[in-house]
Amino acid sequence: MKRIAVVFLLCLLTACATTPEGPPTAFRLTAPGMADNAMLPPQMAGNFAKNPNCTGQNVSPPVAWSNAPDKTRSFVILWDDQAGRNGLGVSHAVVYGIPASVTAFAEGELAVAPTGSRFVPGKNLFGNHWIGPCAPKGNAPQHYVMTLIATTLEPGELPAGLTKTELLKALEGGKALRAASLSLRFAQ
Repeated sequence: MKRIAVVFLLCLLTACATTPEGPPTAFRLTAPGMADNAMLPPQMAGNFAKNPNCTGQNVSPPVAWSNAPDKTRSFVILWDDQAGRNGLGVSHAVVYGIPASVTAFAEGELAVAPTGSRFVPGKNLFGNHWIGPCAPKGNAPQHYVMTLIATTLEPGELPAGLTKTELLKALEGGKALRAASLSLRFAQ
């Protein structure tokens, strides 16, 4: 019994110690002030005149990340609703060329046109780089999964306007190092 207690104590004090989010040194994506799987507030809904379900202010959530892998040169952010379009999925955000020195975006920052060299805008299903949730009224909360990919690509290596499919193709061949994800929910 003593041996089990000692092993347990050693495990807690060393590499066995983890949090619900994983080991303390894991590549991690968070939305400051929101738990994983949290409900997004109404202002974060998308705003797109051609879709009656997009009636929000299109404010992007704050995001932050830590413990990027060695050799990271840039990051990619993808945001998807896998239940959208009756299960065919919706690409809500395609943002890339984020320099390795960047570790966060403030609330609303990802939704606006990029300034300087903070990111390169891609093209989502709506034809722009970012749109918030557009869940049908009366639906159960839908999950919007944000994926952060650490890459070996230099920030300006890819042209603006790539779709998710084109971007993922460009990351093949070992250019994607590791990914972290975050799920946020929305309902109207």
